[in-house]
Formats: sequence, C-alpha cells, structure tokens
Amino acid sequence: MTEQLRFDLPVRTALGREDFFVSPANAIALAALDGVWPGEKMVLTGPAGAGKTHLAHVWAGESGARLIPAMDLAKQDLPDLAQGPIAVEDVPRIAGRRDDETALFHLHNMVLGNGHRLLMTGRLVPRRWALSLPDLQSRCEGATSVALDTPDDALLGAVMIKMFADRGIRPKDGVILYLVRHMERSFAAAARVVDRLDHMSMDRGRDVNRQLAIELLREDQA
Repeated sequence: MTEQLRFDLPVRTALGREDFFVSPANAIALAALDGVWPGEKMVLTGPAGAGKTHLAHVWAGESGARLIPAMDLAKQDLPDLAQGPIAVEDVPRIAGRRDDETALFHLHNMVLGNGHRLLMTGRLVPRRWALSLPDLQSRCEGATSVALDTPDDALLGAVMIKMFADRGIRPKDGVILYLVRHMERSFAAAARVVDRLDHMSMDRGRDVNRQLAIELLREDQA
C-alpha cells in the first residue's frame, strides 16, 4: 500500500479555563489559584504534562499576568515585567545558571514590592530545586506550594480527548477507555500515545480506532 503523505501541521493547544477538566487530581490546585495567596506568591508543581502550563495560562488570562520561561529571565527588562503579576515557568531549569537565578531573585522582590502576585512552576517541590543562590532558594521555599497529582482515570481520559482535539482528531468509540486501562498512567505517556496514533493514522490511512490503539500498545510491548 502506498504510504500517505503526512503534513506535520502545528498543533493548536486550547488553554482556556473552559478547556481545563477538573477532577480530584487537580481540584485543590485550581482552588488555590482562585483563592488567597499568602505572601502574594505561589508555586505550582506536578509531573510533565500534568497541566501546570494550562493552569498558568488560565490564571494569566484572568489576572492579566505575563508568562515567561525561567531560562529567558536574564534577557528581560525586569522593572517592566514587575509592573504586573507574573508567571515564571520551569524554575528548576535555571539551577546553577547564575544570571537567570539572579534575575529571578530581583524579579521576585520587585513584583512583590509592587504589590503584584508571582506564580512559579516546577515538577518538584521547591526544596528540591537546588538553586545555587541561597536567598532565592529560601524565597521559593517560602511560597505556598500546591501540587497537581497523578491523574485518575477521568482526568487522564479527558486530557487525551483534549490532546486529540488539539490535533483535530476525533477518536472512535472505545479508544480512550482502552488506552486509559492499558497504557502507562502518566501525562507524558498520554502525549506520546496521542502523537504516535496521529502519525500511525496518517501513515496507514486509517481512523484512530480501538484496533489501531491495540496495535500501538502491542508494538510498545514487543
């Protein structure tokens, strides 16, 4: 059979509150973002793909905050950033990067000094971020920390439906239920499975159905 042409078009990711599925695995974190922030700063933690970026975008959209990767901080106009609330993503990635750590230290002080909120994200809790600046490490540990937990069945299934929808794919009946019951239970695994099913569907000229999902998971186990 002739292999179909595949066009790797950009995936549109929906990041609004209406696109965020609430379950016991993330309800506490969502409520914390909506509530009072002690010291006007908060840390959002959780595994890759757990929804940290989505929640940060929800909060930013509703608070007027700007989002910036921690690894870009040293290149920024910090006084300008500090004029409003800020979300700094993937803070642990700057551990040992002196310029970025120094920038976050000053941004932290300026944002809070101006009376705005600071949201920081990372996979692990702040005490495990291993930042080289003791004053920055202590300030991060002093923030209220809320976690996105390992997904339950409902959340993992909803996230996969969203991942497929972002790619313009509507899986056939039974696909999501089969995957949730048989795949590795993580958001990172869900992202890999959705990506591979998308490519398999295009390559083989078939719908994303239960049989294709079975074939994918069998290939993984071979």
